[in-house]
Formats: sequence, C-alpha cells, structure tokens
Amino acid sequence: MRIILLRHAESLGNIDELAYTRTPDHALPLTVRGETQARAAGPSVRALLDGPVAAYVSPYVRAQRTFALLDVPTERVVPEPRLREQDWGNLQDPVEQEVEKRRRHEFGHFFYRLPHGESGADVDDRVASFLNELELRIAKDPAHPDTVLVVSHGLTMRLLCRRMFSWSIDLFESLSNPLHCAVRVLDHNGTHWRLNEPFAQWRDSPDGTKQL
Repeated sequence: MRIILLRHAESLGNIDELAYTRTPDHALPLTVRGETQARAAGPSVRALLDGPVAAYVSPYVRAQRTFALLDVPTERVVPEPRLREQDWGNLQDPVEQEVEKRRRHEFGHFFYRLPHGESGADVDDRVASFLNELELRIAKDPAHPDTVLVVSHGLTMRLLCRRMFSWSIDLFESLSNPLHCAVRVLDHNGTHWRLNEPFAQWRDSPDGTKQL
C-alpha cells in the first residue's frame, strides 16, 4: 500500500496575514504562484501512481483547488474534513493572533489550545480517526485502491506521520512544515511503513528521538 501526502499550493494567507481578518481560513484561494505550483506538481505526483488511486482531500478551498490542478486520474475522490488545517478560530484579529503565536511557541505547538480553535492534539485525534477509518475501508472493500493520495496542510501532514510512526511529541515539535506542493510518500512493505524523505528539523528533538 502507498499513501502520497501533498501539501496545498501557496494561498493568499501565506503572503498576506491580514487576509485572515476578512476571509475565513477555509475560503482562502490560491495565489497566482500557487496555481502555477499546483500545475507543476502534477507530473511528479502522476509519476508516483501505479494503478487505481483514491484521493482524500481537505475541504478547504486551497486544498481542493490544488487537487484539481494536479490533474491526477482517480477512481474516487472524498472531501475529508478531518484533513483540514488546524482551526485558529473565525475571522482573526492580527494583534491577537501574534500574541497567540508567541504563546503557542512558548507553550508547545502540540498541547497549546487556541482560544477559539484547536490544539495540535485535537488535530492529532482527528487524523487518528481518519487513519483508522481508512484502514477499515481498505480491509472491507476489495475494490478500494491500494494507492491513496492525501491533499492537506503542513501541520496535518506532520501529525499524520507522527501517528503512523509513533513519533514522540518532542520530535513532532522539532519538525518544520513541508514546502507548498511538497510530497511525502509512505510505503508499506507488508511489515512496516517507510517514509521516503524526512521533514526538515528546525531544532534537535529534546528527547533525542529521530524520524524513521
């Protein structure tokens, strides 16, 4: 089995933080550069495919548009809310968000709960729910493709891998998000999962754990 993880292309919120004050996070569109990134990623993603593909895509506009521009042939496409970005609340006050980002950095990205949104632990829980259901679907449905494409968000991708490989929280918090349209491939050899490329680390993991 193979799971291909892809982060959405560059969105308006990535270049203009004030966009969050006037547009809901889930509705932020891709930038012109983001549209180009998504189209350019298509051939690389298609080269990883071997047979039928099931796509599970965050319902956020930037993820849905990224997926559409990849032009990947799929047998089934499922909009999956559990793969959405960490919830930072509704329309965001820029001053308040800067304070929250600082507090989150000091407290820890995994456990810090945003006042009107989620903690990293909340995202971890819903990612675990998604993985469990995906495993059941594949086990019960012989027609479900063995290759799964997930188009999601940076933090969500890292937490999905944290669950798959039982990484420590310290290790998770030491990892950086992948670049826009970056791909990570998880392959199962019948015994265990393997990650094709590690995530960049912005600092050493305090407990000394490493990525597999």
